[in-house]
Amino acid sequence: MDKINAVITGVGGYVPDDVLTNEDISKMVDTTDEWIMTRVGIKERRILKGEGLGTSFMGIRAVNQLLEKTGTKPEEVEVLLTATSTPDHHFPTTSSIIAYHTGCVNAMTFDVQAGCSGFLYGLETGTNYIRSGRYKKVIVVAGDKMTAITDYTDRTTCPLFGDACGAVMLEPTIENYGVLDTLLRTNGEGYSHLIMKSGGSAYPPSYETVKNREHFVWQDGRYVFKYAVSYMADAAAEVAERNGLKDEDIAWVVPHQANLRIIDATARRLGVDPSKVMINIQKYGNTSAGTIPICLWEWEDKLKKGDNLILAAFGAGFTWGAIYLKWSYDGKKA
Repeated sequence: MDKINAVITGVGGYVPDDVLTNEDISKMVDTTDEWIMTRVGIKERRILKGEGLGTSFMGIRAVNQLLEKTGTKPEEVEVLLTATSTPDHHFPTTSSIIAYHTGCVNAMTFDVQAGCSGFLYGLETGTNYIRSGRYKKVIVVAGDKMTAITDYTDRTTCPLFGDACGAVMLEPTIENYGVLDTLLRTNGEGYSHLIMKSGGSAYPPSYETVKNREHFVWQDGRYVFKYAVSYMADAAAEVAERNGLKDEDIAWVVPHQANLRIIDATARRLGVDPSKVMINIQKYGNTSAGTIPICLWEWEDKLKKGDNLILAAFGAGFTWGAIYLKWSYDGKKA
């Protein structure tokens, strides 16, 4: 029996229209454009505005675009999963909201939470549904409304985050394309260094938690940076090495867009030319689970069938990993 693999057959994406620049942020906290650019490489980020608009708003638009580009009828979708740290609600799932509003009435839905590594975890999960042989059309949505949990009085974190959402269609193949190798890891020792402390079952919302601003993302920047640089770069290198991929074999590196220095370190560890690295952090900032699919969405017209891609990410948990993906079609789909 031929081995079934999962290939990406289309990419959808959505970024909000409203832009928050470094100049805007410098009016909120004690910072400058130069300080932000030097340390993280972000010039501006997109912000989702509007009462009652959450991650599902962006996911619905990304999925509708994906369905149109791939010529897929909504009722043909069998699984729709969403990787996000900023769900619309604790329940119901954001996936169920997206499925309802896109007409994916026959889809099994659930959410995945792995911080900024969410797309990698979601992609591997969706891939295994395809590999099982039972499912033929799986949509992986990944994105966050990070501005909903950003403290705009905290100069160390508020310049980092933006809002965006991407989506990919996974379908089966017996050819040697798609997700060919995956490495995913977790180190729970890092959980307290990148966290939103309150709002869950351990520390439910209260007057004190709100007063202490515990419903926003908090991180120990130096601690997180140290691990992100080594873990993300090492994971990408390990996946490349165990598949015999050298610089000349890798068409693109697709890193999580958290910090330009981390991206550069990953590229150096792989020994690839900087021109092969997808970078859009300067205009979107860190959109958490959304960064990698948004890169694929923006670069789709440059991708060619057979291109070898290395995807790499690091996020809260700590969670991190890398995926070796062989692209399955030429150029951007209409």
